[in-house]
Parts: sequence; C-alpha cells; structure tokens
Amino acid sequence: MQFEGALVREQGVTFAIVIVKPHVLNSGPQADEVAYSFQPAFPGVPIVLMAQNSRGVPTYRGRRDLVNFLSRVPMQAIPWKRYTLN
Repeated sequence: MQFEGALVREQGVTFAIVIVKPHVLNSGPQADEVAYSFQPAFPGVPIVLMAQNSRGVPTYRGRRDLVNFLSRVPMQAIPWKRYTLN
C-alpha cells in the first residue's frame, strides 16, 4: 500500500503525519486503529492523521501537542513524500 506522509523532527520531537480521507478523522476509535496501522512505517514515533476539506484546509488528529504545533505550520513547509507499507 502506498500513502502520502511525512516524518518530522521538530524541537527534539520526532513524529509522523499520514494523509487520510476526511471520514477517517471523524470515525472516533477507528481513527486510532488507522493511525496504529501505520506504525510499521514509522516505528516508535507518534502518528498524526491529517485530512483536508474541499477547500484544502487541513485537520489533524493525534497527540494534542503535535496537533497544536501543526495547526501553525503551513502545509507546504511539511516534507511530504510517498511511502510504501507492505
């Protein structure tokens, strides 16, 4: 499976961001399962899920400190790349 994501190192914290469909963020506990399913691609780091609305505005779900940080970061500043997870 291929997906878009980013591995971010900021202020001594390393975490991953994975782009998902908007309905995943709204699915409550299922969103946590989805985040966990990406753990093999990013072992040992917290995972934040990100979805965009129809206007391209991002919404994040994950650790509160990371979500707060990302809410102030322009999307084009995030080092996005394509990952493969088998």
